[in-house]
Amino acid sequence: MQSLVIVAHGSHLNPDSSTPTYDHADTIRASGAFDEVRTGFWKEEPHVREVLRTVEGDEVYVVPLFISEGYFTEQVIPRELRLAGWDVAEWESDGLSADQATLVAEDVGREVHYCGPVGTHEAMTDVIVRRAESVTGDPDVGEGFGLAVVGHGTERNENSAKAIEYHADRIRESGRFDEVKPLYMDEEPEVDDLADHFESNDVVLVPLFIADGYHTQEDIPEDVGLCEDHADGYDVPADVNGTNVWYAGAVGTEPLLADVVLERAADAGADVGSALETVRETTRVATGD
Repeated sequence: MQSLVIVAHGSHLNPDSSTPTYDHADTIRASGAFDEVRTGFWKEEPHVREVLRTVEGDEVYVVPLFISEGYFTEQVIPRELRLAGWDVAEWESDGLSADQATLVAEDVGREVHYCGPVGTHEAMTDVIVRRAESVTGDPDVGEGFGLAVVGHGTERNENSAKAIEYHADRIRESGRFDEVKPLYMDEEPEVDDLADHFESNDVVLVPLFIADGYHTQEDIPEDVGLCEDHADGYDVPADVNGTNVWYAGAVGTEPLLADVVLERAADAGADVGSALETVRETTRVATGD
């Protein structure tokens, strides 16, 4: 019996924080790739510490719904899952290459395939591009457009910026958009000056966050100049100093992210059958392409 556990941060303050996790779990559940699909959270119930007790499968794959490698993926989740002998060196990661480690969860006495976060997987690049397609309503968007891939950024964790730069580089190398820039909230180059970083008249802004919350619904719209007060709303696109800014909202709300979760599990040895093709097709319909 093959089981998938998706673990995410969650929030006591934002009731919508867990919505993308549940949505992606439902998409994967409907694909039939796993006998069971469970969700666990750090700040909500069911808690990461308890979720393995609800799992019946003898092949368990755990995929963190996080953007970057760091404190949560390297310390909190392995500790809460009680993964015996966990050592971050198991991944031999450079901050982007965490793949999977197979360990025994002491609490339930079963083997667990613990995967790297979705945000550093190469398939996330496609989700960012799909997000641009969704917000513009154009499946061929690219020519004449700039693309801003926006992250939080922090000097406390150098890996925070690595995922942003990795995907920005991959999209730039594809040549699809006229310009592609990584921007940040808390380090240079800052998203506040978005229009100054682009020559294109149209720029799609995609925040690399799992869920819409304070940063994506309040901070970024106000800092970029989409509006003076987020409560008043804003246009899409919005004119910011002569630049049309197409604000896409959190990348984690894009239905195609379910594909990245499947990719992570498949890389760890899960037999997902034709689920990858199924999910790509069903999420394409979901975005109205």
